[in-house]
Amino acid sequence: MADNKSGREDQAQNADRRQRERAIAEELERRDEPEPPVDPSQLAYFETELDAVEFPASADDVVATLGDREIEASDGTYAVEELLPATDVETFDSPAEVRERIERPTVAATMKHIVEASETLPRETLDSSQWDAYQKTLRELAAIDADDDDEGVRVIGDWIVDQIDEKGKLPGSRAVRREAAKFCRSEGYEIRNDEWLGV
Repeated sequence: MADNKSGREDQAQNADRRQRERAIAEELERRDEPEPPVDPSQLAYFETELDAVEFPASADDVVATLGDREIEASDGTYAVEELLPATDVETFDSPAEVRERIERPTVAATMKHIVEASETLPRETLDSSQWDAYQKTLRELAAIDADDDDEGVRVIGDWIVDQIDEKGKLPGSRAVRREAAKFCRSEGYEIRNDEWLGV
C-alpha cells in the first residue's frame, strides 16, 4: 500500500478487522469450554477492586495490593497470592487480564508453580508463547471432565515442575501435550488427533 493518508487508513482498517476476527475466533473457542468455577459476579467485583493497581502491572504488584483477597470457587476458597506468582516477570496490561487468569483457580495455581519453578533456571526463561501453550494444555485438561477435581491439571503441572527440577530445563510444549494426552488416555478419555492434546 502507498504511504499516504489513504494507504495508512487502509492499513489501520485491516489491522482493526484482523483484531476483530481474532477476538471472534477466541470467543468461539471459549464457547466449548465449561463454565469457570468462579461466579462471574464475584469476578466482576474483584475486577473493580483492581482499580487500586496501576496497569500495566506485574503479578508482584497485584499480589502486593490484593494478595490476601479471597476468591470463592466451586471447589474451595483461594487467596489471590495462591493464584498469581509474586514475580515481576509476569505482567498484566489490564484488570480484565487478571480476571481471566483467576477465573480458573486450579489452572492459575498450577501456572503459578510452573512460573516459580522456571525462575530457578539459570539460562532459560518461560517465554510468552510457551506459557500460552502450557496454559492452553492445562485448560484443555480442566475442560475434559468437570467432575474429576482437575486431577489432570495437577498431574501435568507436577510433571512440568519435575522436568524442570530433574533436567534443568523447560519441557517443550509438544512434550507437555503428549504427556497430557497419555494421562487422559490412561484415565479412559478419548483424545482425537485433531484436538490440541492429540499429538
